[in-house]
Amino acid sequence: MSHPPRSSRLPVGTIPGVLVLGVLVLLVVAMWRTSFGGDSATAAGQDSGQIQQQPDYSHAERRDPADPFALGPVDAPVGLVVFSDYQCPFCAQWSRDTLPSMVDRAEIGDLRIEWRDVNVYGPDSRRAAMASFAAAAQDRFWDYHDALFADGRIRSGDELSREGLVALAGDLGLDTDRFAADMTSPAAEEEIARNEQLGIDHGAMATPVFLLGGKPLVGAQPPEVFLEAYQSALDSSGG
Repeated sequence: MSHPPRSSRLPVGTIPGVLVLGVLVLLVVAMWRTSFGGDSATAAGQDSGQIQQQPDYSHAERRDPADPFALGPVDAPVGLVVFSDYQCPFCAQWSRDTLPSMVDRAEIGDLRIEWRDVNVYGPDSRRAAMASFAAAAQDRFWDYHDALFADGRIRSGDELSREGLVALAGDLGLDTDRFAADMTSPAAEEEIARNEQLGIDHGAMATPVFLLGGKPLVGAQPPEVFLEAYQSALDSSGG
């Protein structure tokens, strides 16, 4: 996964974290390849002398008009599924650096964005995802999402407590009584569990992971990588 800008010398104690992140990226890539037969398909291609195309994962797109975590037309020519976590610093970085250009393309009708929180960092992440559902119930999901990732940073500690999340809703002008009720509702539980399962089914055990035009991208890569992949998918769709 991409890393934020830093000096050429790493502070003492950062090497283990860098190694862990590198291992996570390799694990995610391996899951994508093995979960969907990537290795066997490659081997078959080598044996037969044929070039194998990358599998298409566009079946992960729900294209549901009632999806509370989506932006852009249901019938947009290109789909983007985002597997994220509100305690993932690289997800925050991607939301700051790349999401705005994706939103621009959703707003002109060429892209459908579907956000899926997989909550690999635990209970605080899941609580934040539940809060985002409550914001979506008031048609403010994207505003709340942006606040959770404000300035490309993650929130932590009390900021992700129930009280902190409700207070954030209040800062955004949401109905906090309704927000608190929706946040712990069976509907929220069902939707968040559904999104988590989608991530598990597609091997998103570290974040961020993306399906853009049905093709996987792993990590907070530079915006130009996503723009190029988007344009390629758009061209292929004939849009």
